[in-house]
Order: sequence, then C-alpha cells, then structure tokens
Amino acid sequence: MRHQKQGRKLASDASHQKAMLNTMAGQMFEHGRIRTTEAKAKELRRVVDNLITLGKRGDVHARRRALGRIGGRELVHKLFTEVAEKYADRHGGYTRIIKLGPRLGDGAPIVIIELV
Repeated sequence: MRHQKQGRKLASDASHQKAMLNTMAGQMFEHGRIRTTEAKAKELRRVVDNLITLGKRGDVHARRRALGRIGGRELVHKLFTEVAEKYADRHGGYTRIIKLGPRLGDGAPIVIIELV
C-alpha cells in the first residue's frame, strides 16, 4: 500500500526518476519550455519551483545546492541572474502547464510546461 507516499511513480526506480527530473529542470531553464507527459510535468513543477526559490535566495549555499541538482554552471548562473530577477516579487506559481492532447503511440496526455 502507498499510504503517505508523495508524488507519482514515473520511472523504474527512484534514482532514475531523480536524474530524469533534474535533467528536465535543466532543460527547462535552458529553453524556457518543454513538451512532455502530464504526469512528468506535474512532478517537474515541484522541482522547478524549488530551484527558482533557491535562485531568489541568492547565497552561496543555495547556489551550490542548485549546482548539485541541475549540474551546469551556465544554467545555474542563468537561474540566479535572469530567472531569479524575473520572479523576485512573485511568491510561487512560476510554471504554466498547457494541455495539447493525447500522444499518437500510446495515448498518454501530452502537455507543454513553461515558465510564466
């Protein structure tokens, strides 16, 4: 039973799911929007909101935590300079999910998740 288990089970194991969400978060900051399934987008929203909150904090510890999550120094620099300044006066709700319809192959609901 999955009592008090938060989140969705997206991948075969927890390490794969964590790596996938961290990679998608990096792509989100690089491109501004990505196209994915609805379940992945709803989980990615939690990760991206946390990283933007770290960017708004702006201290060295937050920068190192973000570097551990998304990896690239250029992406972390973009997060802490451009993205954090853009959302400085906003308290959460940094992403938008737009539904596109079912995928042709398996019928999975496809969405676009983008930064507001």
